[in-house]
Order: sequence, then structure tokens, then C-alpha cells
Amino acid sequence: MEYVLDDDPTRIQPDVVWDWLSTEAYWGRERTRADLEAQLASAWRLVGAYRRDTGEQVGFARAVSDGVAFAYLADVFVLDDHRGRELGKQLVRFMIDDGPGRDFRWVLFTSTAHDLYRQYGFELADDTAMVRPRRVPARRA
Repeated sequence: MEYVLDDDPTRIQPDVVWDWLSTEAYWGRERTRADLEAQLASAWRLVGAYRRDTGEQVGFARAVSDGVAFAYLADVFVLDDHRGRELGKQLVRFMIDDGPGRDFRWVLFTSTAHDLYRQYGFELADDTAMVRPRRVPARRA
């Protein structure tokens, strides 16, 4: 494999994460850089995908959890030049199945990639789940 996955939070390259999330993500663009920094600092687990030869970060996933039974998967992405190599699958597998939360109840919000997440046991919400939609304030500077 020409890539390595790592859950060492000190290895995350915030500029790479910010650059992608603030320009490419269809979700969460109302976040400021300070918001992202707070999310990184308070995350239960951060996973990065890195080029083995250069250490450049090319993928990312973040999770929030109570550390006992529940986790929320967020901000999963792979940079365009590195797609098509199953890095998205590897990130999700490493985060969920190979991590300390493998037996947790996981949730995520996505309007795309349903087939990817189904491979890891995600299903459409059942009658035990309710969601209060986020109230999106005007974008802050």
C-alpha cells in the first residue's frame, strides 16, 4: 500500500483539512477556521490517510463519541488526486471496525456515498431515531 492510516491526532494537518472542508465539502461550509480547530481539539478520534513516501495527508475522518456506546462519524474525505484507491473504504473501516468503537451504535449524516457506508453496517434510520435539524446561522467571517 502506498498509503498509511493513522489515528495519532498530532499527525493531522489542519491546513489540509481546512482547505478541503471549506471549499469542497457540501456540508458544514458555515464553519470558521476556529470552529474547525475546536472540532479537531475535542474529537474523540481523528483518522488521517497519508502518503507513505512524503507523509502528505490525503484523507480524513473525524468521530465524536461518549466513549462507551455511541459515536458520530463526520467529515470523511479523500483528496481528488487520491480517489479510486479505496482510501474512503479504508478510512471508514479503520475508524469503525478497527477502532475502539467497533461495537458502538454509529450515526452519520450524508446525502451521498450511501453504498460505501452500507458496507459498514449503516442503514437508514429506524423508528428509534429522531433528528433535530441544525439551524444554520448566517456564515461568520
